[in-house]
Amino acid sequence: MPELKLIERIRRSSNRGGNITRNNSRGGVQAGIGDDCAVLRLPRGHEALITTDFSLENVHFRRAWHPPDSVGHRCLARGLSDIAAMGGEPVAAFLSLALPRDVRQRWVDEFLRGLLRLAKRFGLTLAGGDTAQSPDGILADIVVLGSVPAGEAVLRSGARAGDAIYVTGQLGGAATVLHRLQAGKRIRARDFPGHFYPTPRLEVGRYLREHGLATAMIDISDGLSTDLSHICEESRVGARIVGTEIPAASRAILSLALHGGDDYELLFTAPAKMRVPNTIAGVSVTRIGDIIRGRGVRLVQNGSEKKLAAGGWQHFKG
Repeated sequence: MPELKLIERIRRSSNRGGNITRNNSRGGVQAGIGDDCAVLRLPRGHEALITTDFSLENVHFRRAWHPPDSVGHRCLARGLSDIAAMGGEPVAAFLSLALPRDVRQRWVDEFLRGLLRLAKRFGLTLAGGDTAQSPDGILADIVVLGSVPAGEAVLRSGARAGDAIYVTGQLGGAATVLHRLQAGKRIRARDFPGHFYPTPRLEVGRYLREHGLATAMIDISDGLSTDLSHICEESRVGARIVGTEIPAASRAILSLALHGGDDYELLFTAPAKMRVPNTIAGVSVTRIGDIIRGRGVRLVQNGSEKKLAAGGWQHFKG
């Protein structure tokens, strides 16, 4: 479909959600697709959260493995998970989509259906973006705008020695599915929603912020070992986690729970004296260790303690 017709198709699909707001004191999208820029308003006393994420064919997904609606869902989920990790509320999304000539229109329609279905679930508008012809492979870049009360965003830099370390949900499930796909196993997307249709933990992130529980937070997209290292680096602390306490998903071995990534759960720290619920918004919360003085991450396993290197995903790693 020519670019202008494709943009109009996206615009009609987005507007069917009925979530463009005008002159609303709570903020929102005042004008979306159709102008040179979107017009946005944030609620009074709030700050903007802005995140961007690529979804690249044969890096983040494969057409042979992932249904197009799953690719669209996962594309937006990546950005929403970042907003959740700051304790924020999503407001609008912007999609830049580059497509090679061999992509059928049906694939594009299903991609948009998956993305917009997730957008509707969390009440945000697809407010703009760009389209282009790609010389090789599908490239989707999602930008998500969120808001958070001024001064209340949960950063990675707030962890202190003595804090407890928690994770939501279960870890390693997405990586386990990926390993089975790489081994040539046939998998139905509906049987493994955690990998194909992950749920961003927005309600959990908001609860932690509103109740002043989280001192630092990050989403687990690159793997527990890597993302915990990010918190330690930004907070200038160390961490000690216990292997037997890590909530591994069904069929996931410990190494995948530690390094697998793509789970889009939340990893956060909280003062040890604080009572953190075992379940928040229907999602399990598990204490897996403590923040300590010094640097680096330590793993306690089989009665011994050793240094845990960041073994999750990293572009340009070689």
